[in-house]
Amino acid sequence: VQLVESGGGSVQAGGSLRLSCAASGFNFNVYVMSWFRQAPGKGPEGVAAIDSDGASIYLDSMKGRFIISRDNAKTILYLEMNSLKPEDTAMYYCAAGSLRFCNLARHLYHYFGQGTQVTVS
Repeated sequence: VQLVESGGGSVQAGGSLRLSCAASGFNFNVYVMSWFRQAPGKGPEGVAAIDSDGASIYLDSMKGRFIISRDNAKTILYLEMNSLKPEDTAMYYCAAGSLRFCNLARHLYHYFGQGTQVTVS
């Protein structure tokens, strides 16, 4: 199983970034996929999750700013991040879980990527 994130970087407040997570080695089409983040000195936080049919959930503070999507044919997960704030600075990583429904509880997920750094100044 491989989950490889890309698209992170440094951006000014108010800017946008699009993260990608390339998945392989498991049946991507049936897994719930999610994005988590971890800021320095803080615990992991679920950002958004999406099921195989495209239904999604978000952490409240992300609603209206972040959009999670997936391309089942290419087995890629995306996170479009808009109106970025300094408090969004964190390592962002994707995760895959054999779940019936979307969930932002990290312990329910089985596979995790290494992450991509997002810095907002």
